[in-house]
Amino acid sequence: MAPKHVSEDSLDPLTSTFAALADPTRRAILAQLMSGEASVTALAEPFEMSMAAISKHIKVLENAGLITRGRAAQWRPCRIHPAALKNVADWVENYRMAWEKRLDRLHDYMSGLQAKEKKHGRNNR
Repeated sequence: MAPKHVSEDSLDPLTSTFAALADPTRRAILAQLMSGEASVTALAEPFEMSMAAISKHIKVLENAGLITRGRAAQWRPCRIHPAALKNVADWVENYRMAWEKRLDRLHDYMSGLQAKEKKHGRNNR
């Protein structure tokens, strides 16, 4: 959830998404929805919490754009909206590429050190 001094409506989409994903219950709800749409009642079954609490979690996911709710007569099925995770994937991808470059440089550095040790006869292995 958003800090007390910031409303969830004023958060940028990436912040809203990370805030929604920060809670393990919400991540479990998303995992359930990966296998298809479900009612709030069905989503609540694995959890030992009130329907009101589950509804709040669903509302956070919905506000973050991670799920949508349809309307089929009296049934309002929830379904995952995976496109909303693209911003997270793109953000993480930038950091993954940076870390891979750093790890590649570390590998090159370590290989250079090992080559120097072999050249000077200091191989302790």
